[in-house]
Amino acid sequence: MTAAPRSAEYDFCVIGAGIVGVATAHRILRRHPGASLLLLEKERAAATHQTGHNSGVVHSGIYYEPGSLKAELCRRGARWTVEFALAAGIPVEVCGKLLVATDSVEHERMLALHRRSADNGVEVERLDAAELARREPRIRGVGALFVPSTAIVDYPAIVRALLADVVAAGAEVVYGAAVTAIAETAERVTVAGPAGSWTARRLVVCGGLQADRLARIAGLPADFRIVPFRGEYYRLPAERAELVRTLIYPIPDPALPFLGVHLSPTIHGELTVGPNAVLGLAREKYRKWSVEPRDLRAVLGYRGFHRLAREHVRTGARELRNSMFRRGYLAECRRYCPELELADLRPHPAGIRAQAVLPDGTLVHDFLLGRTARSVHVFNAPSPAATSAMPIAEHIVDQLDSLASAPAPGR
Repeated sequence: MTAAPRSAEYDFCVIGAGIVGVATAHRILRRHPGASLLLLEKERAAATHQTGHNSGVVHSGIYYEPGSLKAELCRRGARWTVEFALAAGIPVEVCGKLLVATDSVEHERMLALHRRSADNGVEVERLDAAELARREPRIRGVGALFVPSTAIVDYPAIVRALLADVVAAGAEVVYGAAVTAIAETAERVTVAGPAGSWTARRLVVCGGLQADRLARIAGLPADFRIVPFRGEYYRLPAERAELVRTLIYPIPDPALPFLGVHLSPTIHGELTVGPNAVLGLAREKYRKWSVEPRDLRAVLGYRGFHRLAREHVRTGARELRNSMFRRGYLAECRRYCPELELADLRPHPAGIRAQAVLPDGTLVHDFLLGRTARSVHVFNAPSPAATSAMPIAEHIVDQLDSLASAPAPGR
């Protein structure tokens, strides 16, 4: 939907119609009824990128550093997501998740994760090998953690429902509105691009894969770079869709922000395998080996990426090998599901994750915001951002409302 501008100046402008941007627009209008709001999206539809290219898992919050924004917002977001989906008639299933340890090293990590679950207030049941085999006969491991609260849902459907509420509350939505300039004065912020120019009293930027570029054109001292990581999935044949009853995850490496190749039943009745994590050669192209020269130069010319690559050279080489050769990918899956065969791995759409990396090569694990006198920028919103979207939105709007120089909406 593209609406003609209703007014010369808006109370609020939100850039980005992924789930975090739409949830933020929704929360702004709930907190400030009657305010004028403009939502800009450069694509021709909402939820086009990260929101529309994930496994649909509603995460529990078990993994994250206790006390971090991720841990707190994920717990709250998981409850909100399930409740909102049920109220809106969106299919959701609380199927639970098994985190499976396949050797002694993973078993030690599993025990540490079990302790962290208690710190994060997440209900977890510890299983031995026999109980794991009883619950999931096709899965093998030396032990597992069962997280009963994990669910699956259709995130694009949640975005559509939120967007309908936003439009019903009077917001204007403009698609095909790429932003190439952001200028801020003491009274207002002006955003502009090929589709037009708009002015608002306050601005929120939820740029996802373009977060660093939007921060730079706004003049923020954003000391990070978005590095795209491509997550490749396969889909099992329909006759194998009942292979497992729950989500099956490996025990993650705590040094990395990725959760490993897992078996994921989807809300649409499919069973997917993935994702891996390989360097993306383009931020917003999903076909394998697609290249966007500008995006590739941005990564290869960044010293933070060079340091990251040196530190994780073995992991990167393994992920690249598994991307190029299905047998390597299959071997990752067969560690916990030995009966899978090469023919079971059917093509499935990939996703691309926006990962903020600092100049010293550090991966930014937590949610990260930046702000000016009249704007809030979402620098980093990695998984579980979809699960956490509404609590993230509440946090953003708290930040937005605290901007001391901003006048009250509508004045």
